[in-house]
Amino acid sequence: MPVMIIPKDDQYVLNQCTKYLARAGDPPSPGDEAAAAAYRARIAEAWRFPIVDVYRGDPVEDDPYNEVTFVYKWKPDATVSVAVVGTFAHLYEPIPLEPVKYLDADSGYHALTVVVPKGEMHTYKFIVDGQYVLDPHNPQRALAPNGKLWSRFFTESYLQPLILEAWELQLVYRLVEQILPFRTSEGTDFLQRFYFGLDQNAKLSEPTARVYRLDESVGEVNAIDKLLAREEAHRLVDYRDCLREIARILRQRNPYMEPGAMSKEYFDDLYDQMASGTVPGWDYSAYGNPSFFLYILRRHAVVAAFAHPKYSGNVGAAGWAYLSEKYPFDWRPALESPLGTSPHYR
Repeated sequence: MPVMIIPKDDQYVLNQCTKYLARAGDPPSPGDEAAAAAYRARIAEAWRFPIVDVYRGDPVEDDPYNEVTFVYKWKPDATVSVAVVGTFAHLYEPIPLEPVKYLDADSGYHALTVVVPKGEMHTYKFIVDGQYVLDPHNPQRALAPNGKLWSRFFTESYLQPLILEAWELQLVYRLVEQILPFRTSEGTDFLQRFYFGLDQNAKLSEPTARVYRLDESVGEVNAIDKLLAREEAHRLVDYRDCLREIARILRQRNPYMEPGAMSKEYFDDLYDQMASGTVPGWDYSAYGNPSFFLYILRRHAVVAAFAHPKYSGNVGAAGWAYLSEKYPFDWRPALESPLGTSPHYR
């Protein structure tokens, strides 16, 4: 199926990107990755690129698409040809980006908007004057099987791990059990009632069908992985260092079992010790403040469980539904059908 290209007016592109790119200075020469890294460090919220936005085309059942806008910045009035290739389209088919004008003058920006299904991850590169280059704005990278780096993006509700390894995901899940209420007997009972109370048609449709591919909670660990892939990427080093240290400590305490499979008592004790800042056997030269890591994890867990489902947690709005039993509020107008009632969400 050929990729669907959406015409966007120049004002949309400028509104979306100038706030973040205007202070970054001149763009790097194509292919100079060291210069691109320095350039990207000057961009406010570089993780916003490419721009993944609501699909605003004709009404589509269950709204299963996003618009993705690729942006390439070059010097105004300088001649340059820019195209993009990626797994969202035929890899052998470069798609040209169009120059963006401001008051009929060349702004230096080139842009292209395509329609991509939700729940997908894709890799891409720009072709600038015939040279393949990574996106100098987007910090996300993916290593292809042939060892080549590509730029990466993912659309809303992508459910496969991007950043954390399987053992890290398991440890995060066990630690999050100490923070969120869904693994209590009351919380587990609620989730079972909520998920299985959905009518059969809703279970087989998007987005509720994806609930059953996630963890036994509301998908918050998946959402934490997505936060670390994009807007909270600067906290990835905290996760890497602390999870490594947590695994080491747990293995010291029980050398006969994998850390992620240990009983709740081990995690209760470790969590309380980390919260106090004093953990017997902790290597403080590796990570000096275990209680600070818990602060980060608490913030991420709560955001992931109770933010809008488009951020990959709170799947099926289960987190909102749980809260609404205790603190009655109507969350359904925030979502489109079949879970919600809003005709305006799109």
